Amino acid sequence: MRHAARAAALTLVLAACGGLSKAQVGGPLLPKGPLDADHPTLSITLVAAPTHELQVRPSIGLTPWPPLYTYGGGTPPPTAVPPPAEPYVFSDDVTNILLLGSDRRSPTGSSRTDVILLLSLHPASGAAALISFPRDLYVYLPGYTMGRVNTAWLFGDFLHYPGGGPAMLKDTMLYNFGLQIDHYALVDMSGFRQIVDSLDGVDVEVACAYTDWRLKRPGISQNDPDNWALYTVLSGEHHMDGEFALWYARSRQRSSDFDRSRRQHEVLRSFYRKALGLGWLFQIPEIWESLNEVVTTDLQLTDLLALAPHAARIDLTNVRSRFLNLEEVTRWTVPTSGAAVLLPKPEGVRALLDDAFAFQAADPSQPRSTTTVEVIGHPNYPDWADLAAERLTYAGLGAYTSDPEGDGPRATVLVETQPGDLDLRERVREALGLSPAAVLLQPEASAPFAYRLILGDDYRPCFDPSQFRSNGPPVGP
Repeated sequence: MRHAARAAALTLVLAACGGLSKAQVGGPLLPKGPLDADHPTLSITLVAAPTHELQVRPSIGLTPWPPLYTYGGGTPPPTAVPPPAEPYVFSDDVTNILLLGSDRRSPTGSSRTDVILLLSLHPASGAAALISFPRDLYVYLPGYTMGRVNTAWLFGDFLHYPGGGPAMLKDTMLYNFGLQIDHYALVDMSGFRQIVDSLDGVDVEVACAYTDWRLKRPGISQNDPDNWALYTVLSGEHHMDGEFALWYARSRQRSSDFDRSRRQHEVLRSFYRKALGLGWLFQIPEIWESLNEVVTTDLQLTDLLALAPHAARIDLTNVRSRFLNLEEVTRWTVPTSGAAVLLPKPEGVRALLDDAFAFQAADPSQPRSTTTVEVIGHPNYPDWADLAAERLTYAGLGAYTSDPEGDGPRATVLVETQPGDLDLRERVREALGLSPAAVLLQPEASAPFAYRLILGDDYRPCFDPSQFRSNGPPVGP
């Protein structure tokens, strides 16, 4: 029963606002050399500042940013400190929450936030944005120096930044991206595995086949090369236990942080579906104690009670997944250390965030309407219909799956049953990655849906979700 409550707690936070297991980031513990194999070049010489009296943290329009090396000394930064970004001004009902994954492997020691996602809830629009920030972004850590964004929490604790690690990370997001963060929620790897297992696993829609190194079985030494083997996850729906889900969401030896962000969104969406299906959004008071045991967060019970009704009204067609990729960053090598990092392109990042937050307030007098595509499955590939439906939700479109028709060879066709809206037609076609020749105009006034997708032998379920921009408000048929 206790495990079930802990599982409910985790899934609730992921669905309503995000989060994961209680990670006690070790006090002033700082590695003198490399932190692990993922960051072989990260080695920073610090002169720790003394403990400061409590100060008011930087806030929009209230307090100037602390100068370089206010909270710690070191060598001059190898690149110029950028000016602070123009802050976003959100309406009072918007809530911005950082969902964080810690790389902590043991109960003690330092850790970084290797998973950084922003969940921005917009109740007036009945929508949300989920935005991934690569861990290797090289940004200004306020009051200290330039560094990877995933080290802000670590240095904030070590350098006695007012408010500690969470405050430095929040201020790092505000300074570099103009994002005022209201709350955070953090989990470590061990807690993530345990809680997924308590859920009896999650069903993840894997759009693209993925191959990477994986331990041959859990619990064996990671330091023995013979214990590793290449493992392939084919496209389709996969039931994942804790070890499988963690490996799938975290591995990157044969891919990149950009691809890893895509897989993390797939896993988070599976959590959200499970939370809604089990009704845990309406059991907050009953699981609050267990929530506090598994989540490191500054969210309070009153916060969750206020957020849950809004989260329950948001379906996945109104969750915009966005990713900072090579259009928004530049690869760069730190000359003093050889570290491979990513420099943000301010204009590119701003454009992506502007698009992610471009929601329109819903009209309460009108029922919400979303264009829905009927997806006719393929007789030989039973998972394709669900994968196509998931692809449509990323583009802000609804989907209704139907059983296959016939069993002979065929080409993929998008049938438009209610022709007329050329812009909408292009949006649906491009969302599915189809050529203009695949669209068939077939007026059918009595058709329940404006579009019917018939999956053929040539359909390719793999897609890049970063292609979806400017979804706009939900539109009707």
